[in-house]
Amino acid sequence: MAKTTRSKKSSAKKRLNFQRPRPIRFIGRWLLRAVATCVGLAVVMTLLFAVINPPTSIYLVSERVRLGPLDRDWVPMEQIAPVMARSAVAAEDANFCLHWGLDVKAIEAALEAGANRGASTISQQVVKNVFLWQGRSWVRKSVEALWTPISEIIWSKRRILELYLNIAEFDEGVFGVQAAAQHYFNVDAADLSPLQAARLASVLPNPKERDAANPTSYLRKRSASIMDGAATIAVDGRAGCFTD
Repeated sequence: MAKTTRSKKSSAKKRLNFQRPRPIRFIGRWLLRAVATCVGLAVVMTLLFAVINPPTSIYLVSERVRLGPLDRDWVPMEQIAPVMARSAVAAEDANFCLHWGLDVKAIEAALEAGANRGASTISQQVVKNVFLWQGRSWVRKSVEALWTPISEIIWSKRRILELYLNIAEFDEGVFGVQAAAQHYFNVDAADLSPLQAARLASVLPNPKERDAANPTSYLRKRSASIMDGAATIAVDGRAGCFTD
């Protein structure tokens, strides 16, 4: 009888020990499901915008509420001057064709230089501008860093640059290169000259504080540097991933 009692107690303890981790496993399973769901949604949304142009974004909605109607006119890559594409890459992400969405060397350089230097690639900026919100929170940066490789797998480099040029802000309430070309120079994006393209690229990433039509001496120097960079990447092959 004593042995039977001890056996029952031992079995009860084993059952108790077996049941204790269940809440942890339950939470773990739901966390995994939540992560899988979020990744799945990210993949679906990225696939959708591989063929459909984003109709709006969180930032566009907030600016529309603040400013009213926005100046925005989407144009396909074929209607954007090639020099504009090269100028944007030269200004914002010269190694655009060489990385997979995150430029590790640029990140390391930014960490060494401190918070005053940015390291976001064009791919990261597209993910932020299309899917996420503005700001410098670690939550947003973490989601952006995870989502960017997904976009690089699904979108071509040419598509990423097309999205970038059509959603970038070039002045307060002015979004996209076509609207910017008309706003500053009264020409279409397809007809931008090398200097005009460099001037537009020079206002990035601070369009509210810079004027492409009336550049400061700093912007003139930056524009000249961008023109040189655009010519350089056309020759050395770093524009090959987004040109015809």
